[in-house]
Amino acid sequence: MMLIIDIACFLTVTFSINDNSISIEVLTGSNFKKWKEDFLFGMELVDIHIALTEDKPADVTADSTDMEKALSAAWAKSNRICLLLMKRSIKDHLKSSLPADCTAKEMMETLQARNRDSSNAEAGTYM
Repeated sequence: MMLIIDIACFLTVTFSINDNSISIEVLTGSNFKKWKEDFLFGMELVDIHIALTEDKPADVTADSTDMEKALSAAWAKSNRICLLLMKRSIKDHLKSSLPADCTAKEMMETLQARNRDSSNAEAGTYM
């Protein structure tokens, strides 16, 4: 797996994973709906979306099955990459109040709560 991140003029974040190139418009505060759609599409396309849809699995123990170990490893990798890409695709002034120690799913929920889809926010996108 190869991950390349390119920030062009701070308007979009483009990354490439396994020969798939994805561009995500940087979250500025008024474009949450589009940012979220692009972000979720990109994570699904490169098959690293599990941390956005599933809660953190139970910690691996000596009694864990190979399947449980594999699921935990896949989730941890997905979580790291999703958090990295989220942080790289959000304007700095919006990051200050985000939780420092959370999962990708929790980060998305925080962003969702902060940017409830409203007609005023959406209208700002089209003006």
